[in-house]
Amino acid sequence: MKIAMTGTSGQMGREALAQTLELSDVEFVRILLTKKRRNDKLAKKLAKKFGARIQIVRGTVADPAVCAALVAGTDYVVHMAAVIPPASDASPARSEECNKSGAVAIVDAVKACSPQPKYIHISTVALYGNRNEKHPFGRVGDPLLVSPFDQYAMDKLYGERYCLDADLACWVVLRQTAMLYPDMMKANVSDGLMFHTALNAPLEWVSARDSGYLIKRIFERDARGEIDGFWRQIYNIGAGTKGMDTGYDTFNDGFAIIGGSAEKFFKPNWLAARNFHGLWFYDGDALETLFSYQRDDVKGYWREIARHHKIYALGRFVPAKLIDLFLFKRLLRHPNSPLRWIKNGDTARVTATFGSMEAATSRSRDWKDYPLIAKGDFGDYDALRDKRNAVLLSHGYDESKAPASWTVDDLRGAAAFRGGEYLSEHAGVYEKRLWRCHDGHTFEASPYTVLRGGHWCPVCHQPAPWDFDRIAKFSPFVAQVWYDSHERDENRIYELDGGKPVVRELSEETR
Repeated sequence: MKIAMTGTSGQMGREALAQTLELSDVEFVRILLTKKRRNDKLAKKLAKKFGARIQIVRGTVADPAVCAALVAGTDYVVHMAAVIPPASDASPARSEECNKSGAVAIVDAVKACSPQPKYIHISTVALYGNRNEKHPFGRVGDPLLVSPFDQYAMDKLYGERYCLDADLACWVVLRQTAMLYPDMMKANVSDGLMFHTALNAPLEWVSARDSGYLIKRIFERDARGEIDGFWRQIYNIGAGTKGMDTGYDTFNDGFAIIGGSAEKFFKPNWLAARNFHGLWFYDGDALETLFSYQRDDVKGYWREIARHHKIYALGRFVPAKLIDLFLFKRLLRHPNSPLRWIKNGDTARVTATFGSMEAATSRSRDWKDYPLIAKGDFGDYDALRDKRNAVLLSHGYDESKAPASWTVDDLRGAAAFRGGEYLSEHAGVYEKRLWRCHDGHTFEASPYTVLRGGHWCPVCHQPAPWDFDRIAKFSPFVAQVWYDSHERDENRIYELDGGKPVVRELSEETR
């Protein structure tokens, strides 16, 4: 096998590269490294360890010539490169270059090959947007409602859609959930990003190690001809029940290794009320059934982090007030912290995150006033985590049908559920068809992209601007989940004005 990979300096990519090279029938893995000094050292290390089985291309993923050189003559291409938060928040241009332009360049390079390599596109759970206790379980086909001002998810949404409708011969999209990795504690105490985590957000954690193992297993099983039905589909990468937490649980698990907890170090009003992303995957077992890759559990992984970083144990002997003061409270002043947005009068971000400035400033600092999923305040926690009790979102058509059996009536029904119309006279699965949204935008997309992908109008549903308050009023598809965390009388549009977040109240005429 001849394989090309992007993103091998990242957490998942590092694991995917190392584990893939364990396969004896891998002739080489060609990787893309940007022209940074730290990558010079990495390139030398890899060449010394793997010799000719590692080939290195230097440049950026947004450069079409670089991508062409990377994928030429390969059997598989795995696109894992991403600029993730908080880097994507701090540098939207870097996010757009890698997450959007990079996806376009790599897909175009694969499409230009003859024969085409099989293409594995790593997407993200962030496309689903905010979830809470009302619909904690989600699945492929659910609405993609990128949270306002989430630059990373906005660019990844574009990249995924470009892949789906690029007419590639053989592809798969894998939406990655929250990822555990050895240095995650250290990586998350330098930015206000941690305060974006909503306490009742359903989070499913999977380790970078298991994610890399999944990539290895794909190569392994495909080489044996065992997974023909796997390709040309979208899947969610998760860890199942053993990876399921909430934001509150996650803070408790992480802080436990330094002798603390969410309530010991934080106040509830420090954290976002909404506008986050995360869910539990109802359909996560689809990949597990094929590849048996889910080995790590979230609590066990945190214990492993503690064993590998003995210094964290010293936190148990330091007064909690000192840890709070020097490790966490200082981050409340960070420009990416919600409390800093409130202090600075950043109305757009505050409204997106709390509902209004008034709602943000009136939140209690007392934990007893904050209902939590993890404490059973919304019903039995174990019952809520049991997917047999899940309340699933409707997709607007008969989901018992296989895609090959979709009819024009199915596609018309799905379009109407989204507030629009299906304009083509024939059904289909992967062939582009004509659709029209409620606002009259006519666009092409495959039925698979719409019905199984959860995508819709590339103008209205491809932020920015984020116009879901208005769209939910005529789209039952959007309304069923948007109103879980937004009031029905909210009438706002979130926009970027020269890169600056703004929010506008919609008039009666524009609703």
